[in-house]
Amino acid sequence: MHNSSLFDETTFYKQFSKDLRSCKTEVIIESPFITSDRMATLYPIFEKLIQRKVNVYVITRDPSEHSDVYKKQSEAEIQRFESLGVQVFICLGNHHRKLAILDRKILWEGSLNILSQMKSREIMRRIEKKETAGEMFRFLKLERFI
Repeated sequence: MHNSSLFDETTFYKQFSKDLRSCKTEVIIESPFITSDRMATLYPIFEKLIQRKVNVYVITRDPSEHSDVYKKQSEAEIQRFESLGVQVFICLGNHHRKLAILDRKILWEGSLNILSQMKSREIMRRIEKKETAGEMFRFLKLERFI
């Protein structure tokens, strides 16, 4: 049996931030949207991860597929990520997955856009099991990039 817990938009970021701060080797986040408001709360954590030599990967939707407001924010935040040392992968074709794999032992998956969520009602499941996180890594064929 594995450790699985459910979170909503009111409880997710407290546990996710704690998990991020505990990462030792690798963070992979798939989030189709990236907004400046959400990133303002997450950048201090990402900066510390990079300083500690944790590899951080962000997979996101091509900004050209967003409306103007989201396009500009996404482009700016992607540039900021890259200047920080985060490896960003841009996906074409209406990318919509929302998940995170932390140290290949914690999997977060659900409906919440991790790098943009502010007001919507969402759900995320946290699974702490190396085999399940590895299964998702392989299912998404991330070894091609990471």
